[in-house]
Amino acid sequence: MATWNRSTTQQNPEQLLAIRSKALQDAMHLRQPEYIPIMMPASYMLAEIGRVTKQELHENQEKAQDLLEKAALEYQPDSIFGTIPGDPRPFLILGDRTTVFPGHGVDPNVQYQFVEREYMKADDYEAFLEDPADWAIRVYVPRVFKALEAFAMIPPLGLFLSGGYSTFSFASLAMPPLASAFQTFAKAIQTVVESTEVTMKNSSRLAALGFPASIIAGSMLEAPFDMMGDTLRGMRGIMLDMIQRPDKLLAAEEKVSRFQLEYAISFAKATGMNRSFIPLHRGSDGFMSIKQFEKFYWPQLKHMLLTLVDNGIMPIVFYEGTWDQRLRHLAELPKGKTVGWFQSSDIYKVKEIIGDTMCIVGGMPNSLLKAGTVTQVRETTKKLCQVVGKNGGFIMSTGVGEMSGSVPELVKTWVEATREFGAY
Repeated sequence: MATWNRSTTQQNPEQLLAIRSKALQDAMHLRQPEYIPIMMPASYMLAEIGRVTKQELHENQEKAQDLLEKAALEYQPDSIFGTIPGDPRPFLILGDRTTVFPGHGVDPNVQYQFVEREYMKADDYEAFLEDPADWAIRVYVPRVFKALEAFAMIPPLGLFLSGGYSTFSFASLAMPPLASAFQTFAKAIQTVVESTEVTMKNSSRLAALGFPASIIAGSMLEAPFDMMGDTLRGMRGIMLDMIQRPDKLLAAEEKVSRFQLEYAISFAKATGMNRSFIPLHRGSDGFMSIKQFEKFYWPQLKHMLLTLVDNGIMPIVFYEGTWDQRLRHLAELPKGKTVGWFQSSDIYKVKEIIGDTMCIVGGMPNSLLKAGTVTQVRETTKKLCQVVGKNGGFIMSTGVGEMSGSVPELVKTWVEATREFGAY
């Protein structure tokens, strides 16, 4: 098997693709690869490279792909990806109230924003628990999507259980506001289909240049607590729920876990993409006590991760924030079956406690790539390779999945230092 060295980039793209893919796979499964692979979550750095606005980066998919390929060839990482989400059209068509994109509510050079509100009220729990699908379509969707407010006029979904007799309720679906909403919904779906086709084509383009698909490619899920907190109750609401209505919160978490897992398993079977990316938002140190974590967060997340693993799906978990106080819980996971990308945790403590449990992704502080020196970047990279990379199971990356503001010279130094110090 060819190893990474200074002449590696002279090999043809097919050989490079095989080398990079094997290094990533070996690291993800806790094997020692030939060298430490490096992942670049370039994101809005691409706009800076191309001297375009963040708005154009989102809305011109061909330009975004060209810039991604330019960065890939310039820096030669093992894995690279751009903005997530990329295409804003479905969000804009539906009038999504939970998101704000560059040039649409904020300056063209301001990055994508998530708008948190209490989209689910405390007194919605009963209806949600009774029939989450009906509540989602007829109550939640009208609140979240301006263009789909008429969905509140849809008759109870349970009426479809009456078979042919349910046609008597179809007339209400033709009311002008609702008919218009369905048409808009169909238009948004079409843009998603188009965007997916472009994504698949772009993945092939990268592969033709010798770069494998991102390790986070696959279904995207949320920890049950996060789903209830992010897009439904909001941070204030769910923190109150832990105290005021804990039983209802736990029951709701069980329901959202069930349908997310059904989706992920079905997605994997249909596409052959056996990974699930799970960014975690509310479980880190500081959001709740260990006692609360062990009741409301960890059992539900652990169940989700184990179920995915049992179905042949590898969870790629982004442990946002700091998880230093929760690492012993992560050590309960099966060895070599999950991947942990760590944002702000003590990466050396992570290696010490769970280095034998999961592949570790991250390590490089984004701040160093923005305001550090060449010497600092090289020294940090060397230590990461020698300590966190010891015996394998490590993918070098930034702590934050966004490299906006990074200095090109420092990024180049980082990649080259990883190649220099990351050989086994």
